[in-house]
Amino acid sequence: MDGIRQTFAGMPWWVKWVAIPLLVLFVFGGVITSILGALISFVFKLLLFVALVGGLIFIVKKFTGSGTKSSSRDW
Repeated sequence: MDGIRQTFAGMPWWVKWVAIPLLVLFVFGGVITSILGALISFVFKLLLFVALVGGLIFIVKKFTGSGTKSSSRDW
């Protein structure tokens, strides 16, 4: 690890902060985008599931009366 630090210590700033990150994006860009795409897809599906369950609970409570004295004839 010390050899890597010494190697980077002699490099110009633009190599450390511009060229190397661009190479990483070029080499691993497909992997990074697929991981981010899967993560965004998972979060969207999770939010959709929560919204659907919340809507279902709202509808069920609205039509069952939620503890009030209503009967099934109210439909």
